[in-house]
Amino acid sequence: MKIVSWNVNSVRARIENILQYIKNSKPDVLFLQEIKTQNENFPSQTFTENGYNSYVFGQKSYNGVAFLSKSKIENIKTDFIKDKLQQSRVITGEILIGKKKTKLINIYVPNGNPVDTEKYEYKKDWLTSFLKRIKKEIKINPNLIISGDFNIIPEEIDVYDYKRYEDDALFRLEIRKKYRELINLGFSDLYRYFNKSKQEYTFWDYFAGSWQKNYGMRIDHFLVSNNLLSNIKTININKEPRSKTKPSDHTPIEIEIT
Repeated sequence: MKIVSWNVNSVRARIENILQYIKNSKPDVLFLQEIKTQNENFPSQTFTENGYNSYVFGQKSYNGVAFLSKSKIENIKTDFIKDKLQQSRVITGEILIGKKKTKLINIYVPNGNPVDTEKYEYKKDWLTSFLKRIKKEIKINPNLIISGDFNIIPEEIDVYDYKRYEDDALFRLEIRKKYRELINLGFSDLYRYFNKSKQEYTFWDYFAGSWQKNYGMRIDHFLVSNNLLSNIKTININKEPRSKTKPSDHTPIEIEIT
């Protein structure tokens, strides 16, 4: 089974690129973030015509998460945590992986910048709420896959110039500690599990030739509960979609799981 996560930065603006990607890569399940549309305006019919069911938690103009899946995802929920700003940032569902009932958790974590504003406090509060819920969830179901745009650079190796980001909401120590706390609940960062010292990125800004210069960062992640590690075969950052005309500033990450 191929599971993919991709911050598409507007599903409607990126529809042709997404359709080309699913035609070429044939994912079984696709986690989308930052769809930037309400449920009723999501192009579900287009995806149905291409063999995918849509499960959407949208919001006008901002945020929003969705699943696309060739087969049915059960028990879809959009109330995983209490979000004080009621933003569309988490959607969950359940599938079978082998014989393991597995919970899929698709997230779009707040950016948090600028750090001297309420946006940073919101990010910290959001992560605290998410951690509390995951602590409970992993006791109920040991088979969890959390993926999406975390807006967290985990380590120095995960950004082209970490010194430029030391006081950024994506790299501040207290934010990285939250990420580590999440992993310590019983998860593995799959990219780093398979690539101990490799330096690859999932995001390149639109500004100042960041893509051409490879001025990127790794902020999109697959965290898999350790109970599922033996099911994971590969992980890949597919940079090809970032090179397209009118690309998202993020690129897909892909795992093979059996």
